[in-house]
Amino acid sequence: LARPALRAARRGLCAPPAAASAVKPQRIVVAVGGNALQRRGDRLTIENMLKAAKEMVPMIMALRDAGHEVLLTHGNGPQVGELALERSCATFDVLGAESQGQIGYVLAQAFQAAGVDAACIVTQTQVDAADPAFMKPTKFVGPVYGFKEAEALASQLDWTIKADGEYYRRVVASPRPIAVLQLDAARLLLDNGYPGLVIAGGGGGAPVSRVFGDVVGVEAVVDKDATGALMARELGADGFIILTDGGGIWHNFGKPDGKEMKEVTPSYLKARKTGQKFPGSMGPKVAAASDFVGKSEVAGAWAIIGDLNDAAELMSGAKGTKITEGVPDDVIWRGEGPEESC
Repeated sequence: LARPALRAARRGLCAPPAAASAVKPQRIVVAVGGNALQRRGDRLTIENMLKAAKEMVPMIMALRDAGHEVLLTHGNGPQVGELALERSCATFDVLGAESQGQIGYVLAQAFQAAGVDAACIVTQTQVDAADPAFMKPTKFVGPVYGFKEAEALASQLDWTIKADGEYYRRVVASPRPIAVLQLDAARLLLDNGYPGLVIAGGGGGAPVSRVFGDVVGVEAVVDKDATGALMARELGADGFIILTDGGGIWHNFGKPDGKEMKEVTPSYLKARKTGQKFPGSMGPKVAAASDFVGKSEVAGAWAIIGDLNDAAELMSGAKGTKITEGVPDDVIWRGEGPEESC
């Protein structure tokens, strides 16, 4: 077993103990889902969101404590859905901006309790008003419903409803982000060594489009991972981390023959249409991670998809799935091949 282990180490799969501790500081964009701020079984209140946010803080702090420069972005699915129920006349661009302020305020309090200041930038995300996504809503928002309740709401409120596991949820359009209009503000903070945490692009940003020179809000919720990938690329980030509640990328997830990818190339994921069967969950994450790696101008750019609770172990490769170029045979499965000798 010694020779396979040595070959694996030379390829970077198993770093020697001395090298493992010497991690070069990197600029990293971290995307966490809005569901991370709503623990299962809890009502969606500010108090409960703050409790959940405080539980999340150590995972993000582990990256900062390792010397990395972090920009945090977040989802808003549950929160913007609740706001839409409370204010049925408000448009989703306005609700998206409100949710950024709400969640940013909660996150700032959570990090301040840990001794770290936070600057939350309410951002607008430009989209194409003619994007085909407006004709095919896929983005889940709001709470879950049983079939009969969902059917009644769809009829009464003219909602589009789709299955989300064993329940049903409202879905809205999720067009592709073209630009984050306030990104220069985040860049200014990062480039000048702002000691706190920068939070931007929350909920994918408030969706807007340019019409005859004016910036006009549109009815949509931009995917936070797609916006995160765009920000990471524009900011020249080395890495992009997407934190989930279900680990990395799996083949046959939840089945007896299921196995998780440890490292994989964007081309492998694209060729096998990985995640496309799950357009409301893993699909956008795989697409965003692959898009960042494939289009980044930073040498050695990488993305990681992994569980929020494993955040401290993602950079070492112990958990999650790393998407990058130059992976031997395009994919390494966790627990198979060279990794067995690590």
